[in-house]
Amino acid sequence: MTLTSMDPKAALIVIDLQKGIVPADPDHPFAAVVTHSAQLATAFRERDLPVVLVNVTGQPAGRTDKGRPGAGTAFPPGWTDLVDELDVQPTDHLVTKRRRNAFHDTGLDTLLRDLGVTQVVLTGISTSSGVESSARAAFDCGYHVVLATDAMADPDAEAHRNSIERIFPKTGETTTTAAVIDSLEATR
Repeated sequence: MTLTSMDPKAALIVIDLQKGIVPADPDHPFAAVVTHSAQLATAFRERDLPVVLVNVTGQPAGRTDKGRPGAGTAFPPGWTDLVDELDVQPTDHLVTKRRRNAFHDTGLDTLLRDLGVTQVVLTGISTSSGVESSARAAFDCGYHVVLATDAMADPDAEAHRNSIERIFPKTGETTTTAAVIDSLEATR
């Protein structure tokens, strides 16, 4: 389903765009995710709408984490720092998660409700993991979910496609960065 409208109180949630996950190579396909997410963050800030920047510090090593980089070990310095291109502002809300889902055990739902948010726009990495898990949770919490599909990526192209084509249409509206920004402009 494409974007129908933006609620007056929408929030942007950017998932895991941090230095330990996003390659520094400006020609890497993830670079477009960073660029589009930064454009959305600017547009939301210009309209005094909440911007939530989420990083991940990992999760306890368990049976399903074997072989995952960083499982059960400390991350190198700077690994959890958000990428510079997001231009973190004092008005941004920073959320640290330890699992895939940005809502699990982070207080994100309470924060959004306290701000009066009814709609969330999600971007980030990885589409089939952090973004999908957070989209499902946002849907379950009753938010209108919007997924800016050109502002997300996954190291597994097939998993990315599956999330966009099969999962996201069940949890929200899929659209582009430009369409979200145009819709924000129209509601000004």
